Amino acid sequence: MISVAEAQARLLGLASPLPPVERELMQAVRHYLHAPLTAIRTQPAADLSAMDGYAIAAGDFPGPWRVIGESAAGHPFAGALQSGEAVRIFTGAHVPRNADSVLIQENASRDGDILHVTENRALKIGANIRRLGSDFQAGDQVLPAGSYLDAGAIAVAAMAGHGTLAVGGVPRIAIAATGDELVAVGAPAGPAQIPCSNSPMLQAMLAGLPCDVLDAGILGDDLTDLETGLRALSEKVDIIVTTGGASVGDHDLVHTALQNIGAQMDFWKVAMRPGKPLMAGKIGNALVLGLPGNPSSAFVTAFLFLLPIIRHMAGSPSPLPVLFEAAAASDLPAGGDRAEYMRASVEGGHITPLMVQDSGLTRTLSQSNALLIQPPNVPPRSKGTMVQYMRLA
Repeated sequence: MISVAEAQARLLGLASPLPPVERELMQAVRHYLHAPLTAIRTQPAADLSAMDGYAIAAGDFPGPWRVIGESAAGHPFAGALQSGEAVRIFTGAHVPRNADSVLIQENASRDGDILHVTENRALKIGANIRRLGSDFQAGDQVLPAGSYLDAGAIAVAAMAGHGTLAVGGVPRIAIAATGDELVAVGAPAGPAQIPCSNSPMLQAMLAGLPCDVLDAGILGDDLTDLETGLRALSEKVDIIVTTGGASVGDHDLVHTALQNIGAQMDFWKVAMRPGKPLMAGKIGNALVLGLPGNPSSAFVTAFLFLLPIIRHMAGSPSPLPVLFEAAAASDLPAGGDRAEYMRASVEGGHITPLMVQDSGLTRTLSQSNALLIQPPNVPPRSKGTMVQYMRLA
């Protein structure tokens, strides 16, 4: 068996980032930016008011002033201020020429066109003004290559003047569940059958990533059917994901089927719990990732391996899960001979592993927001010890 770190490195080495594609701004959401993004325009493009109030010259303080006009967003005041004059101004509006500060309306009163200050506190030059270029200037880099295009990044790209973006390629993923015991979700399940929960679970895990997912259904425990199905999928997608049939039982046929159709397997079995029977290799140009069939095993291995390889192929510069630290909320036992990824709950800087870690359970997945990392052969750790974990959400 190889370590998780070695398996991750070898998996990422099996595929390269896909060629970039051009997307309209809203179609680029949840993708990775291919190249550094440079602003086409300056923001703000002029001095703007940050508050509702009155544009004045700070040197005229404490007034009074004569109000000579109005500046609203999209409708700037066309003239220039003279000494003793003010312009009614609204948030986001252009600051008139010769004005250098904004008196907020809460600190002002008017008697017709005559403006008075109600709080005798001197204004500094630039008060309540967003200066030209204070966000960014034309030519500035506003996003680095590899940025994940979430709502904030999309806002910056739009404000910088971009309507389309070059993003990393979109991996095509096929998910095939295996096992005679499986029935389609929602179908009646007999005593010897279980619903195929892994496929919708994996699709839900991939929903926030830039990929196209093909649900390849359920492949039974028949060697010929597995060979035919896997060979056909290898011609359609970039990554084939199987669940189940990855171990060494008489009915675990996925590894044999892959070998029979010429797959070049890179590794099989990883020193981790849950998820030991994980396998990875290639069929032609398609990468194949064989996950265990137990739901928690499939979830953990998908989190540690499937999500990173998709991020890598889609252009992420940092595809692996980020590690965090929290204080153990209870004593932890000694580690075994494999790294263990314990379903856990993090709250208020403390992490609590769930009482039951059976890999066949699904309810624990809905009760977890973290994976607590129990390194191999680690000695017992007492309550309060800082431990590493990965966030699931």
